[in-house]
Amino acid sequence: MIKPYFEEEDYNNVDFGEDELSKGEYDNCLFTNCSFTEISLFDFQFTECQFVNCDLSNVNIANTIFRDVRFKDCKLLGLQFNECHSHFFTAHFDTCQLRLASFYQRNLKGSSFSNCPLHEVDFSECDLSKGLFTNCDFSHALFDQSNLTKLDLSTCYNFTIDPERNKITKAKFSKDQLIGLLAKYQITVSP
Repeated sequence: MIKPYFEEEDYNNVDFGEDELSKGEYDNCLFTNCSFTEISLFDFQFTECQFVNCDLSNVNIANTIFRDVRFKDCKLLGLQFNECHSHFFTAHFDTCQLRLASFYQRNLKGSSFSNCPLHEVDFSECDLSKGLFTNCDFSHALFDQSNLTKLDLSTCYNFTIDPERNKITKAKFSKDQLIGLLAKYQITVSP
């Protein structure tokens, strides 16, 4: 079955809980001030799309393709990015709320996150190498068996990363946040 194809469409102020979004492939589309809260985007495809000031909290994104997608000023609470289609996943996040999201085993190589609260986000077994995180809050985020090689976390804070359980070769950290690498040792560092 061939999916409907939508190209260069603009969607403004749409509540997709009331006005259903057609299942299909969306290419270079812009979604502004839209609500997707708790709907299913199962098996949708978004390529080079932008989501600006949208609420995608608790959306079912199983088998969804996000290829070179940008999220700006979006609410993405509880999203299970680990259930997206495993190939072609590339996304960039700017000033987005990603609390309780999961990127478990996701390839995020080269991805960017800027000014995002990443509270309780699961980055276990992710490839975050060569990524860029700018001014992000990692309160209670989970890193386990993650690849952080050459990852720049120099402007980030509130992270706890076990160097023995994660690859951190050539990663960048600020000296003020090094305590996040020593937390498991329960030591006190004086200013």
